[in-house]
Amino acid sequence: MFNEMMRAEIWLQETLDSQLSIEDLATRMGYSSSQVRRRFRQSFGISPSAYRDMLRLEKAARLLIHTPHGVHDIARRCGYRNHSAFTRAFQRRYHVAPREYRQNQRLELYRHRHNLPHFSVKMIDLPLRRAAVTRLYQPPEIIENLDNWERNADGAYDLPARISNAAPIAILHDHPLASESPRIDLGVLVEEEHAHRLALPLPFRLVVLPAQRYASISIEDSSHLTSAMLFMACRSLSEHGVYLSGEAPQLIKGKYELELRLPLLEDD
Repeated sequence: MFNEMMRAEIWLQETLDSQLSIEDLATRMGYSSSQVRRRFRQSFGISPSAYRDMLRLEKAARLLIHTPHGVHDIARRCGYRNHSAFTRAFQRRYHVAPREYRQNQRLELYRHRHNLPHFSVKMIDLPLRRAAVTRLYQPPEIIENLDNWERNADGAYDLPARISNAAPIAILHDHPLASESPRIDLGVLVEEEHAHRLALPLPFRLVVLPAQRYASISIEDSSHLTSAMLFMACRSLSEHGVYLSGEAPQLIKGKYELELRLPLLEDD
């Protein structure tokens, strides 16, 4: 049952900006809406509607901090069609209005900027890629720098041999702003030639990493992860035209070090 509710949780995350309902989710899964609500609460301790609202507001908070989007635009991007309803929901969650939250959080970042170690940042443009990943909801501390990551992921040892030795990747959904529901997608990058007709073990799935521009930072180990993210967040506010998108960063295991890739905002 949990694998099914994992699919439900992922669907909720991927449809935050839509007006699809829990009834749409139930139809997709072949259950009644009451069954989905009951089973989701059993798995996650919260109703699917409340879970989606939490993710929407957390996404809004990231966009307020890291992007130049206006509040009305952010509300729309997070699935709110009524700006007043968004503002009320945001104030209930964060106890301040969206604009005040943005001002406070950016001021906090500004105060941090001189206390952080310096990191070398490269801007890179990557084509569409794919990864075979599973989701962890109580992830250990970045899986020992992604060494021996398979020990923490059910089904990892059953991955097809042609991708089992590919570069490990962690997609960090509760960064660069912590979430009440930590989530990491953990797995390996998949070359395009191997992506078709790829039989993956449960609970793995194939995800698309869209063509995008990233800020790339090499770090020695995961103990530098938070500092590197803060460094780039501060830099994105001080350098004209460079903004984090608010989407999930990616951590890639290289031969000698880790590479942190932070998605950058593209021109609409």
